[in-house]
Amino acid sequence: MRVPVTVPALGESITEALIARWEVKAGDAVALDAPLVELETDKVTVVVPSPQAGQVLELLRPVGATVAIGEAILVIDTAGATLPAAGPTQAESAAPAAAPHSAEPSPAPQPGPAARRLLAESGLDPHTIKATAPGGRLAKGDVLQAMHNAASQTPPSPKAPPQAAAAAAPQGGAVAGAGAASVAPQETTTAATPLPLGYAPAPAAEHLTPMSPIRKRIAQRLLQAQANAAILTTFNEVDMSPIMAIRKAHQEAFVAKHGVRLSFMGFFVKAAVAALKAFPAVNAEIRGDDLVYKTDIHIGVAVGGGRGLVVPVIHFADRLSLPTIERIIVDRAEKARNNRLSIEELQHGTFTISNGGVYGSMLSTPILNPPQSGILGLHNITERPVARDGQVLIRPMMYLALSYDHRIIDGREAVTFLVHLKESIEAPERLLLEI
Repeated sequence: MRVPVTVPALGESITEALIARWEVKAGDAVALDAPLVELETDKVTVVVPSPQAGQVLELLRPVGATVAIGEAILVIDTAGATLPAAGPTQAESAAPAAAPHSAEPSPAPQPGPAARRLLAESGLDPHTIKATAPGGRLAKGDVLQAMHNAASQTPPSPKAPPQAAAAAAPQGGAVAGAGAASVAPQETTTAATPLPLGYAPAPAAEHLTPMSPIRKRIAQRLLQAQANAAILTTFNEVDMSPIMAIRKAHQEAFVAKHGVRLSFMGFFVKAAVAALKAFPAVNAEIRGDDLVYKTDIHIGVAVGGGRGLVVPVIHFADRLSLPTIERIIVDRAEKARNNRLSIEELQHGTFTISNGGVYGSMLSTPILNPPQSGILGLHNITERPVARDGQVLIRPMMYLALSYDHRIIDGREAVTFLVHLKESIEAPERLLLEI
């Protein structure tokens, strides 16, 4: 029996999706719940599982197509559920151009999310790239190396043949001798160098790549934040020695008991919760002519996902223990890297933390995540000389940045909020005592 597979409902406000990647091709045998297609929306990337076991008869839409919720995108024959995956027929082998999706020259190595993005941007053929990751997967470094090799193999601009250069020299000498015989030889060498044969001014080489729905949404929200809020940023620095000492002393026991590592982010989430309780305006938002103060604290942690920056949310962070927060951080980060976050895990954040330090950032001014009124930027940890009790000591220091909406948060509140958070990190016992 022919069973059409349709685009499922992906969220209350989502009406369409983009086909980012087919996990199957025509003729494949699929099991129940096997991944069929990866769909990308303006909020999240999801994988649609097979509703029944069977054989894929036809892919109705190509990669890159925009499809509506409820639209059929492939057909499965459930009568072929017990059949092995069908190989290419003699007609398919003889005429691959008639069905390019069902007769590929050789299986391409499977790229990871970051590698897929680079392939889309560079236009490179994955068949031509050597995969070095475990399981024959194509890693981001493999694509970067291929891009470097392609750039280094670009043929140089053709140079003028020796005969042309030799012919040009006497002409230059004759002109110089006729009008300026006393010109020094070194000055004659500064005359305009003849352009290489075939040279002509031209624009830089380029290729066009459509923006993905997630990238469009990121662009819209960044412009919205800049246009609709009075954003200011205040800075401070924090000594990471106490947190590093706690992690060193208790990491092994913490992992043994809770099955997850102590991270810096967990401490910053707890410190942010304490500061938000002390300064509730930073956890509020403007809605029309009203100020909306949130009674719950939902902290978003910005993560670089496979298709762009996403902000999964730790809901009710003010009610969670540190081990639970650490487990949620690990879970959300893993889902973000594999484009498996659900819409519910991206909604209802009241404050955001962005860690540019993982990429080496020393200092930045983070942009608000609308409609929130505050975002905390973390940066890399570097050893710097600092004054302590009249002595100069080397300490692992981090710059902190708090961007805030000045329409609702005064400068004094923003500065004291950041000082409160800094003091919680430098004296972690404050988090236990809730002071």
